Amino acid sequence: MITTEQLRTCVSEGLERIKKIKNVVEAEVFASWNEQIVNRLNYTSDIPCQGVQEPKSIQFYGVGVLAAFKSGNKIKVGFGSEPNDLSVRGVLEALKKARMNKISDPDYKSLPEPQGTPTLTNYHDVNVMEISDEKVVNLGWQALEGTLSSYSAKGFSKSLIVGGDVTIFKERMAIRNTRGIDDFDETSILTATITSMIEDEGVKGTGWNTATHLDKFKPEEAGKEAAESAIRTIGGQRIASGAYDVIFGRQPVTDLVGNLIAPSLSLISVNASDTPFLRKLGQRVCSPNITVYDDGAMPGQIGSKRITCEGIPTGRTDLITDGIITGFLTNDYYNKKLQSNLASFTPRNGFRFSLGGRNYNMQTKVSPTNVVIEGREEIPDKELLSLVKEGIYIGRIWYTYPVNGLAVGDFTSTIVADSYLIKDGKLLAPLKPNAVRINSNINHVLNNIIGITKEKKATLVWGGEEVVVAPEIAVKGVRLDSIANESTSFES
Repeated sequence: MITTEQLRTCVSEGLERIKKIKNVVEAEVFASWNEQIVNRLNYTSDIPCQGVQEPKSIQFYGVGVLAAFKSGNKIKVGFGSEPNDLSVRGVLEALKKARMNKISDPDYKSLPEPQGTPTLTNYHDVNVMEISDEKVVNLGWQALEGTLSSYSAKGFSKSLIVGGDVTIFKERMAIRNTRGIDDFDETSILTATITSMIEDEGVKGTGWNTATHLDKFKPEEAGKEAAESAIRTIGGQRIASGAYDVIFGRQPVTDLVGNLIAPSLSLISVNASDTPFLRKLGQRVCSPNITVYDDGAMPGQIGSKRITCEGIPTGRTDLITDGIITGFLTNDYYNKKLQSNLASFTPRNGFRFSLGGRNYNMQTKVSPTNVVIEGREEIPDKELLSLVKEGIYIGRIWYTYPVNGLAVGDFTSTIVADSYLIKDGKLLAPLKPNAVRINSNINHVLNNIIGITKEKKATLVWGGEEVVVAPEIAVKGVRLDSIANESTSFES
């Protein structure tokens, strides 16, 4: 295991050596170490199985250098990295690659400068950083036991499949540059994401649990939730194509944020003119009941970091306030490129996320952290159903992606599980999985919100880097299309 002090020594000694090299105008040295431990669940009731596989882990560490070189009368910028070497030699090898890769970039202004003081301190868990293999395996069994005990309590013991994983992330990084940034960070994350199926019934359910500290992690709750949601969806019905009032559960809200809303609120998309919010700063773009912000310094949330991968303190960035665009996610590069006398945004979202951690092998991109959705007026979960007298509760979606680019706002997604028909303000019957596709527009969704819940839950989606602190949201007139061979009307 690489220590934080080893990383700090690498960036400090490496930068001092780079400062002595001719033609280097300015430089940034970033070093990181990551470990990801995955405990995979693979249970089948009717076929002999291990249930919980042995943990598998991957570690990667190294150093990356971003440097500006004087080349004649021009400044050229390059990036290079070196794996598995935190010595001065490794830093110089990364610098050599940066020199080989240098290009003219007229939009490059400078490296980041120090900005304020981080608010998070010592927020990682030493018990996670030093967790034993035995404890990791036990966490997997806890998740599986939560699922199987819930099935057993309802009389199910055959035709069961349980999959998913319990994953532990450990991150350490250090950064130093010639503009005065000199800082470090250490993060611990635990997640349990479980999917369970009753194969004979053709249903599946999902559950998840997250924490930053071992004593707050409850993988059995994820397993229990996955079993209970599968049981509730037995006997799923089909619906005819049409426009429906819907309730988006927390996972669908998170999927829409991760694939459509957050990318549209990034200066990368603004720079590419690929966002429905282009030139909309200060304008209303959705229901006045909606507020969206990103906060990388929220205590206890797994998306929180002490500093960005540019060495800038994390914090709150207001994106939509009472329906009005008030900000954009950015890193230092895009803020400096696009800032004007009228607008400038604090670069709180410059990260190097890859392979489940902060990767020395890449330059910073713009990434959300904890995206929070709030309503000016919020109601309890149960009251949300009364706003949708007749419609569909959508509990889980899959393959959400924009159609014809982000700027148009069109998107499609498949309803795969945990969904129900609503009648007279109550859940009437489960919806058949994989039989309905959403074909809508994110602008329509945002402008037709009729209710938001008070209760929120930190929610992840597959492949996502951010956490969404998600409520449930009711929306009028969402287009749903039957994708099965047969369909029946809602009334039947």
